Amino acid sequence: MDWYPLLNSLRIAAVSCVIVFFLGILCACCAVRLPRAAKGALDAVLTLPMVLPPTVCGYFLLLIFGVRRPLGMFLTRLGVQFVMTWYGGILAASVAAFPLMYRTARGAFESFDETLAYSAQTLGLSNFFIFWRIRMPACRQGILAGAVLAFARALGEYGATSMLVGYTPGKTATISTTVYQLWRIGDEAGAMRWVLVNLAISAAVLAAVNMLEDRPKRR
Repeated sequence: MDWYPLLNSLRIAAVSCVIVFFLGILCACCAVRLPRAAKGALDAVLTLPMVLPPTVCGYFLLLIFGVRRPLGMFLTRLGVQFVMTWYGGILAASVAAFPLMYRTARGAFESFDETLAYSAQTLGLSNFFIFWRIRMPACRQGILAGAVLAFARALGEYGATSMLVGYTPGKTATISTTVYQLWRIGDEAGAMRWVLVNLAISAAVLAAVNMLEDRPKRR
């Protein structure tokens, strides 16, 4: 059994999760400070990939990063090509997973009691300290939930990934694209094996998160 789809899916999901983790937190922090009208407009833009069909997201990525598009041609001259490369899957998975991280983080920050931050400011604590040592720990459950959802979404991404990087065994194949290809050629047993692998990984991630969330409660 070729394990490349598993390894490729895990590295794409892991890198994508790290990217959307910090980017989602940054955008969420900016959004909660905006006026209502500006926040609504920003939400509409940042959460659009969540409501669009994944293939449409992939099509837009091709319009932007295709090798015959201005940006794609420029990046190709620099030695960077997102089309038909495994790291193009990181781009596709990040776009698909970002709205989940952003929305969850924004909800967590909006529920934060700002009087804690104001009290810390009266003690002379820096904004950097307040953010990482007070705000983030208070919002950790929401942040953690967003990171898990983003990882799971990136791990199972198919539509945008298939549009942008396709399916090449040993190069761009992921679990999702492998399941489809095996089903398409009639290998249902092989497709089921990969489905079970995906289910096992997802269950393990969720179990680990539940253990981390329950640990502080037991102390």
